Amino acid sequence: MSHPNDSRLIRLQFYATAPYPCSYLDDHMARSQVAIPAELIDTHIYSQLVRNGFRRSGLFTYRPWCDQCRACVPVRLQVADFAPDRTQRRTWKRHGDLTVTMLPLEYRDAHYQLYHRYQKSRHAGGGMDEDSREQYENFILKSQVDSFLAEFRQGDAVKMVSLVDRLSDGLSSVYTFFEPDDAGTSYGTYNILWQVELARQLGLPYVYLGYWIGACRKMAYKTSFKPIEGLIDGVWRPLRLP
Repeated sequence: MSHPNDSRLIRLQFYATAPYPCSYLDDHMARSQVAIPAELIDTHIYSQLVRNGFRRSGLFTYRPWCDQCRACVPVRLQVADFAPDRTQRRTWKRHGDLTVTMLPLEYRDAHYQLYHRYQKSRHAGGGMDEDSREQYENFILKSQVDSFLAEFRQGDAVKMVSLVDRLSDGLSSVYTFFEPDDAGTSYGTYNILWQVELARQLGLPYVYLGYWIGACRKMAYKTSFKPIEGLIDGVWRPLRLP
């Protein structure tokens, strides 16, 4: 996973959590493998962990480690090979009036209020819809790696915010929230298209999109971006879709 002389990676420890209810598949129990201590995980180390299927939530770096299930597949786009389809090209044009500013991880009340509206609308009853400011800050604004917020505005209104990590070999899309009640919009799709374009400008080969589960309808949008790769049996390869 790294150069053998990388002492920080050697000093990392990995442990499996106790089973907990899966957030994506009903009647399934999940477990995670967690990398600690967090203070050793800088951008260089985290880039290697992401290539091996890890993700982060705040300062918590993990990957699925379930006893019987292998449904979670880490996925990424190859920037050089990606070509938007007709629907994606329309989305890019439709949202062309959005202005984007890359910001440091600092609290802004407009972002928190948008996050709260998004959770209430899209994830009601899931727990995150009741997140306090402190919980929001721990999730969105805490990072040991090279991270930034991409703020998308239409005029004076904040329409979308995306938390992005810049890795050694790509961008990692950590979390995105947007105005949930705007009709006729495709903010999430536009955000991924924007990240692909940014990676291209930065000369980075990949955009990492987290996990994909074939049986989870909420994740189906990821496979509309082609070609897409999945980490299967420890090897990144083209994802074969049904």
